[in-house]
Amino acid sequence: MAVASETRTIKLKVADFGPIGQGSIELRPMSVFVGPSNTGKSYLAILIYALHQFFGAFAWTARERRLFGDMRSRTFPFLISTDRMQLSNEDIDELYSWAESERSRIDHSRHFGTAPPDSDLSPEVCEIVRRALNEVSSLDDFLSEEIIRCFGFETTANAVRISPNSADLNVMKAEILNELRDNEAYRYKVEIDQERTSLSPTIPSFVPFTISDNFSSPWFSLPSNDVGRNRDRNARVHVAALASAALSASVGPLGRPAHYLPADRAGVMHAHQVAIRGLIAGASRAVLRSTPPMPVLSGVLGDFLDQVISLGTPHNTRGFNEGEGLAQLLESRLMDGSVRAQRSEIDYPSFVYRPNDWRYDIPLMNCSSMVSELAPVVLYLRHVVRPGDTLIIEEPESHLHPTSQVEFTRMLVAAVTAGVRIIITTHSEWVLWELANLMRMAELPPELRSGIEGADHTIHTGDVGAWLFDPQGEGRGSVVREIKLDIESGTIPAGYGLTSESLYSRWATIDRRVKKM
Repeated sequence: MAVASETRTIKLKVADFGPIGQGSIELRPMSVFVGPSNTGKSYLAILIYALHQFFGAFAWTARERRLFGDMRSRTFPFLISTDRMQLSNEDIDELYSWAESERSRIDHSRHFGTAPPDSDLSPEVCEIVRRALNEVSSLDDFLSEEIIRCFGFETTANAVRISPNSADLNVMKAEILNELRDNEAYRYKVEIDQERTSLSPTIPSFVPFTISDNFSSPWFSLPSNDVGRNRDRNARVHVAALASAALSASVGPLGRPAHYLPADRAGVMHAHQVAIRGLIAGASRAVLRSTPPMPVLSGVLGDFLDQVISLGTPHNTRGFNEGEGLAQLLESRLMDGSVRAQRSEIDYPSFVYRPNDWRYDIPLMNCSSMVSELAPVVLYLRHVVRPGDTLIIEEPESHLHPTSQVEFTRMLVAAVTAGVRIIITTHSEWVLWELANLMRMAELPPELRSGIEGADHTIHTGDVGAWLFDPQGEGRGSVVREIKLDIESGTIPAGYGLTSESLYSRWATIDRRVKKM
């Protein structure tokens, strides 16, 4: 089955970032980060999450388009400061003329009972929006704050790699590239030093932004009888809104929601009530301290905890049909039971597991580590994740038997097929082997897959990117490079097999010497 169109690729380059010396990756529908510990896999995954949180603050979902200006950001301001925006009288006239023509086109279609066809921005309005998009550089402080929050850093200097030959800090550099047509692309360059973050956009000469029916109504409500300051203000607000939506398109998948399942998620599922009590107690004692309390959670862990607490509430029902199906598959194939969140009298959640054929529930904290590890994945697929979203999972193999790791890999591929972008960090050779099998099996026509285990979950090679974080030694940091499917060995060669070979070689040496005794 083909991967859904929402999961197109985007390129990201990084240099001098934490353990990473340099690297260039392409985020595909499924991205796999492999390599030794302390080489930057989680660093890059958290950076991607932070970029999602930042750029996603200006994205517009179908539900939020119903209310003009209703952004899903918790704290970020509107993309463009309308007070600073400079529009000439000609710009304003052009915007009103275009809005009127679009409104007429939509009204005409609806009069005849048909959905209006999609349309593009007019070249004149496109130029106005392009100028507004360049204002994203004024938001570098907010990007800095989001990176600091997600990592739990004290300052931006913590993100920058120290030069091996100097006590000086390097400058962390990242570049987001969304390729378009005619050799043009959106580029967003991020540089971080010990003091600040700078964000520099490069906007192409056109804005490939399409107006669809479910997007149209708020933007074409400019009243034709506007005059004076009110007319100017309304024009600036509408340009800011269009630029905000265009930004989501300009950063591709980074404009969609992302969800991060950290490596210690099972512990959080067990101890979230204790964690909340500790945070409340710490906050209540803060006034007695001479200095402000230090943050106790990174942003990714705090966001996960916040999401866990809200699971099962009426407002947390973003799930989709395929997500429910995937959740049920995980429960039936791996967990031999089902998990759910139940709300207490004070509307606080507890999580329970019911084995198949049992009549009562077991508190999740009394279940096996495998059930606790898979429970948040099941609950996220059921309640949180939607097509087009990104789901980042650290070490999905944790606490899983190799057989379960193989089955879980198939479920991740099924999620990609349903339109969910997947990013994982892994040390599991079993995950890589099964992923290689599913990629190779995609080359078989369906009629030739009969009798092969896992034949109902395949993925094309071009939809998978495996990236090796290769340490260079001598304080130079790791280099991130792509590794391809190796047809001869039947796996994605991440070097994990060398450990197996070394162990067997040692066994052979020991065995020979024992036999000579």
